[in-house]
Amino acid sequence: MTVQNIIKKAIKRLELEGKLLTPDFYAEAFCKEALKAGIQSDDCNKIDGFKNSLNKEFQKELKQYNIKTMAELSRFLISKLNRTNPSHCSSILESQTILVKKILNAIALLHNQQATELAKQNMKLLSGEPSSSEIDQFRQLWINFVESYDDTFLYKLKSLGHIDNVDLKKSIENLKISKTDNNQKSQSVKLKEIASLLVSSLVPSISAKADEKIVSLSKKIKKDPQMLDNDGIDKEIQKAISLRILLDKESVKEMIASLDGVLDKLSSRIIEMIESSDSSNEEIKGIKKELETYTEHNGTNFKKAHKKLLTIAVSLEEHTKSLSHDLRIHSNEVSMLDKKVKELEKELKKAKDASKEDFLTKLYNKRALDEHMEIKEGEYKRYGHNYSIVMFDLDHFKNVNDTYGHAAGDAVLAAFAKILKHETRNVDVVGRFGGEEFMALLEETDAKGGFIFADKVRKHVQKARFMYKGKRIAVTVSCGVSERKANSSLQSTINNADEFLYYAKEHGRNQVAYKR
Repeated sequence: MTVQNIIKKAIKRLELEGKLLTPDFYAEAFCKEALKAGIQSDDCNKIDGFKNSLNKEFQKELKQYNIKTMAELSRFLISKLNRTNPSHCSSILESQTILVKKILNAIALLHNQQATELAKQNMKLLSGEPSSSEIDQFRQLWINFVESYDDTFLYKLKSLGHIDNVDLKKSIENLKISKTDNNQKSQSVKLKEIASLLVSSLVPSISAKADEKIVSLSKKIKKDPQMLDNDGIDKEIQKAISLRILLDKESVKEMIASLDGVLDKLSSRIIEMIESSDSSNEEIKGIKKELETYTEHNGTNFKKAHKKLLTIAVSLEEHTKSLSHDLRIHSNEVSMLDKKVKELEKELKKAKDASKEDFLTKLYNKRALDEHMEIKEGEYKRYGHNYSIVMFDLDHFKNVNDTYGHAAGDAVLAAFAKILKHETRNVDVVGRFGGEEFMALLEETDAKGGFIFADKVRKHVQKARFMYKGKRIAVTVSCGVSERKANSSLQSTINNADEFLYYAKEHGRNQVAYKR
């Protein structure tokens, strides 16, 4: 490793340790990195040479105090020399400590937050018995503060006077801040403007009435804008604003009531006009006359609305005849369309009845299941071919709909249908019996075989990840199995499968029940 690399690593070490790039700190970091790299340096070994030249008692003390740098060795030797007169040394040390505390007290009073905080921490340290390492740490903090202190913020005040870098008090006294009446004049002008705006805002925007309290306050403010600086004026203004709002609200209520009466009459008459066909033109003329004679009620109606309604009535009068004529022409077309719609609805119902597939799960629907059960029953009666019926019901399905919505419930039903279809043989029949209930018809299968099939479906459902919009929905299924040979009829087989299903649900769910 080259010397350049050691220098770079030494500087990096100082950055990591948060130390400034001073000669002593640099020398210490350089020697550590050189020793780490296995390179011997005379400068780094100089301290060891001095140590070896001292007597063994001193060497032992140096090792005890962990003396590593020349500065530490110098302080050690000086303290040894001072101890030649212990009482004098102790007195000097005590005086120096008191002096340092007084200096720190003085620094804490200066107008610098960082220096004040550092001084307080230092005084707290000196109140106890600090170690040399703690004192060195604070010494470094003070060095960092002094070297990084920046007083350029004072120059922002240069435009207001001479800045004295040595005496902050003089700098403040030198600032030329003139106290003239300009501010007072400016404030007076602003108060007049605000007073004018405030008086305008107190005038009701809808109501034609004016409250005496509002008028009185407005006159006072106009006459003496300076009263806006008085205590308690804000409460008077708030009361006046509340009164203004109340007046406008009452006025709006009256206007709305007035307009509602006109609209109700107009609406009812128009409906009557449409229903009475030939006499409608005369009815609209009557509405027009009512609107023409409609006068202000208590001085508070919507004049513009009144005019607009009058225009509507005139327009309706002009177009009533053509409207009646058009209605007669299109009446036959509407009747024909109505017949076609009814025919289409009948055809759609027939198509739905004829369909054998459930639209959501793409499995057989109940109608198709009934047909297949009849076929299986015929084969059983003629040839003795046994079969089993398995009923499935998704556990707590209502909670899925309530928690995640019906769209999520539909997604779960469709996913379960895929699992059911995947686990069945080609000769078996599966379908949606209704809601969250499904059925499987298993050919040439007894109750035990039905249990094996149903339990395989149950385990598949329990392990499956039913996802909807990034959220996993936990789903389980309960099953009931019944075979034809153990029952007297097809209906009895269905009923028993259903009873076993409810037994499974009542005894903990997520299980298969059958007659063993």
